[in-house]
Amino acid sequence: MDFVDVRGRRARYRVDGDGPPVLLLHGIGRSLRDWSEQQDLLAAAHRTYSVDLAGFGMSEPLPGKHTLAALAGFAADFLDAVGETRPVHVAGNSLGGAVAMRLSVDAPERVRSLVLVNSAGFGREVTIALRLLALRPLGKLLLRPSVAGAVRTERALFHDRKFATRERVEHALEIARQPHAARVMLETARGLGGFRGVREDWRAELVQAVAARALPTLVVWGDRDLILPALHLDAARRALPHAQTRLFTDTGHMPQIERAAEFHDLVTRFWAEQVSPR
Repeated sequence: MDFVDVRGRRARYRVDGDGPPVLLLHGIGRSLRDWSEQQDLLAAAHRTYSVDLAGFGMSEPLPGKHTLAALAGFAADFLDAVGETRPVHVAGNSLGGAVAMRLSVDAPERVRSLVLVNSAGFGREVTIALRLLALRPLGKLLLRPSVAGAVRTERALFHDRKFATRERVEHALEIARQPHAARVMLETARGLGGFRGVREDWRAELVQAVAARALPTLVVWGDRDLILPALHLDAARRALPHAQTRLFTDTGHMPQIERAAEFHDLVTRFWAEQVSPR
C-alpha cells in the first residue's frame, strides 16, 4: 500500500497487476482492505486499484461535505492522481456501490462497467446500527471506538463468523481512531438517510440515471446480509432491467470476501462476455 496526493489530500491506495484497469470501492466506515482478496486474484490479468475513500481508512478528509457526489469526485481525482486515464471497471461494495453509480453518471467517460456488491441505493431498509447514527447526540456516542463495538460490527458483516478475524477487528479499531473518522462517518450517514432508513430522493434520481445509461452492470448480493437486506436485489432487478444479477447463498454483506473465488470467477466472466475489449 502507498499514499498519493489527491488535490492536496493524502490518500491511501494499493495498485497491482497490468491489463484493463479496475477500481475497487469500499463501504461506509470501511477501507480498501475489504477488497484485498479480490485484488490478489484480479491482479493476474488487470491493473487493479483500491483506495480509501476521502475521510475513511487512512485517507485524509475532504475540505467540504462528504456527500455522494463529493466522494465520486474524489474517485475521479484519484484516478487522475495515479495517472490512470483509461475508462475503468468499477466495483463497489455497500456505500462504494452508490459511489460507483454516481461516478458513472457524473463522469461517464471514466467508467466501462459497474459491479454493485450489496450496494446502497436500492431500498430504504438498512441496519438499525446505521439508522441510530441519525439521532443526536446518540450517533456520536455510538462511534466511540471500543473492542466490543468493533467485534459486533465485524461479526454483523459476515454470515460465517470465521471471517470476523482478530486482524479485521484490530484494523477496524485503527481506522475508527483516526481523528476525523467519527465526523466523516456521521456526515456521510446523515447525508444519505435518517432514523427511518435510506432516503428515497437521492436513490430514485441516481438509479434512474444509471438505468438511462445502461452500462454493462452486474449486481450481486448475499442472502444473509444484515446490513442491506437481500430483498434489495429484487429492487435492483426492477430498476436496472439491463443488469445481470446473482444471489450468493449463506453469505453476508461482503461476498467478495466470503465467496472470494466464486466472486472472482463471476466478475471476470461478466467482463469477458459483456464488456467490449479495449
